Amino acid sequence: MKPMIIAVDGPAGSGKSSVCRGTAHSLGWRYLDTGAMYRAMTWAVLEAGIDPSNANEVANFCTQPKILSGFDPQMPTIVVDGIDVSKAIRLEKVTSAVSAVSAISDVRTLLVLMQRQEAQQALSDGTGIVVEGRDITTVVLPDAEVKIFLTARPEIRALRRAKEEAGSASATVKDIQATREALQRRDHLDSTRKASPLTQSKEAFEIDTSDMTLDEVIAEVVVRAEAAQ
Repeated sequence: MKPMIIAVDGPAGSGKSSVCRGTAHSLGWRYLDTGAMYRAMTWAVLEAGIDPSNANEVANFCTQPKILSGFDPQMPTIVVDGIDVSKAIRLEKVTSAVSAVSAISDVRTLLVLMQRQEAQQALSDGTGIVVEGRDITTVVLPDAEVKIFLTARPEIRALRRAKEEAGSASATVKDIQATREALQRRDHLDSTRKASPLTQSKEAFEIDTSDMTLDEVIAEVVVRAEAAQ
């Protein structure tokens, strides 16, 4: 298959990370988690003692951290100023602050530029890349050959995320309800922000993953890529 860009958007819990990693691995391509980049920036902001809601301070600071993404779909990494923060960026303190940092236009401008550079570098190196996020098909890579929008029913998304956060195959009803409420807040913030809001591109093929296995969703994305040859 010729090198190309597969751009995947969708809300949290829709299966983006698993699907994108699996697709990249099956094709032998690179994988880029843009959400991890925003989380890494948020981690850096918090480490610097800056209030994530202080847009001016965050904007002035955002060019300082050096963020490097790993592209191995089986072992994705994210490094800030030489520190591997792959686990740290998944902590609750980062999760609760990432929407505020992501909404700042200076941050988005900087990271979007980095994301475009990484995608173009992959093609220049003769390989394809699967890029996941919330504004990839609409803002970051609107000319991507394949555009996918993953979604799932709210209760399914909440169950998946609650299990993921619990680190096991089970989660309590209380966990699931709290996770669903958190996802609703995140969806609202991401969909209503002025800078690159979460929205579905008219050109993106929608896949509802609610009742599909991971392998089925990956196979569907690969089919879309094959059709774009």
